[in-house]
Amino acid sequence: MNNPNPVKIVETVLRDGHQSICATRMRTSDMLPVLEQLDDCGFYALEAWGGATFDSCLRYLNEDPWERLRTIRKHVKKTKLQMLLRGQNILGYNHYADDVVTEFVKRSVANGIDIIRIFDAFNDTRNLETAMKATKAAGAEAQGTLVYTISPYHKDSDYLRLAHELEDMGADSICIKDMSGLLAPYAAYNLVDTLKKEIKVPINVHSHCTSGMGAMTILKSVEAGADIVDTALSPFAESTSHMCTESLVYTLKGQPRDTGIDGSKLTPIADHFKAVRADLEKTFSLDTKMMVNPQVLSFQIPGGMLSNMRKQLSGMGVTDPAKYEAVLKEMPKVRADLGYPPLVTPSSQIVGTMATMNVLFGRYKMIPKEVKNIVLGRYGKTPGPISEELKKLVITPKNQPITYRPADDIPPQMEKMRSELAAKGYPNASVEDVLSYALFPEVALPFFQKNR
Repeated sequence: MNNPNPVKIVETVLRDGHQSICATRMRTSDMLPVLEQLDDCGFYALEAWGGATFDSCLRYLNEDPWERLRTIRKHVKKTKLQMLLRGQNILGYNHYADDVVTEFVKRSVANGIDIIRIFDAFNDTRNLETAMKATKAAGAEAQGTLVYTISPYHKDSDYLRLAHELEDMGADSICIKDMSGLLAPYAAYNLVDTLKKEIKVPINVHSHCTSGMGAMTILKSVEAGADIVDTALSPFAESTSHMCTESLVYTLKGQPRDTGIDGSKLTPIADHFKAVRADLEKTFSLDTKMMVNPQVLSFQIPGGMLSNMRKQLSGMGVTDPAKYEAVLKEMPKVRADLGYPPLVTPSSQIVGTMATMNVLFGRYKMIPKEVKNIVLGRYGKTPGPISEELKKLVITPKNQPITYRPADDIPPQMEKMRSELAAKGYPNASVEDVLSYALFPEVALPFFQKNR
């Protein structure tokens, strides 16, 4: 039977699956044995790059992220390759100049990317303009993103308005990005239904299982007419990751939205990744037994961040479970003070750091530069108002908030980065190496010293 309206699946095991479960430690060698099999499954796309993978390759795995992309592309011939891009932040934690964003997008597409999911932590579309234009110019699909969260300033009508903005900017599809598992099943149905009535491009739903609702949310999204959904193969599914791919394939088999994917093809690939997960746990001393936690509806931490947070707190000498719980409780308070930004990179890390410092040293006794920059509008416009308490602590006659696009203050950087790298002994660096250095100079240089 030829199904006229199958649900398309973006398989995330090569990126968000292991980012959420195994702190982004999967190596290219772990992927290689099954790339052809993944390519043969009939997925709409494989999410294989971007997010935290770029940083992790350089920082922890002694791998060139660009080489990883080229390797995957060489083995995946039929299926689209997708990446996650943080708008003007690219894959880093602060804004970059337009020429760096444009060049990064251009090289990503040249090295094998077909779809770029572009988001901004504050849903400020001004921070998406350059990346969206560059993606379209490079001939790839630009997926505009609605970063989903719950607050007094995030209603279906707000998301619909944002979706219209993204469609007007040339988005080829729209993603509802629910990185923390906050999107409840019936809320998902209503939001997808609202979008489908007015938005002409396909709707993609991305949700995590952190709260225990992920699979139900995906199913209700499918029932509401979502065109594409994100899932992860079973060894890297559920808990802080996505709904299990095999489960959705079997659930929809013989139904009106049947995916058309042969479930038997997934079993040997899942068996391979079971062994990969066990090896990653052992090699990197990872605690991957993250339990479903409905409290995420309060503290709203993304799946990938939860798997890293305990490790980071432990590294700071904070091993007291009560302190960990106190940080989780402090996060929604900090978020409200900062105007209710969705918690996704980099805002999740900034709010998490501020909450930790508040618990350890007292509320706002120490305020990091990044928190000050949110207050000053240097990340973009926050959904809600900043608390008066924070404004008084941050805003001074010399430090006034801005109301324009933050990147307008950043002069071109590519030539400067190229010159810096040449001065450090790499005069013939490739464009890709210059971009790696521009994003993560402190880890790119040691990587070059070992490998160039």
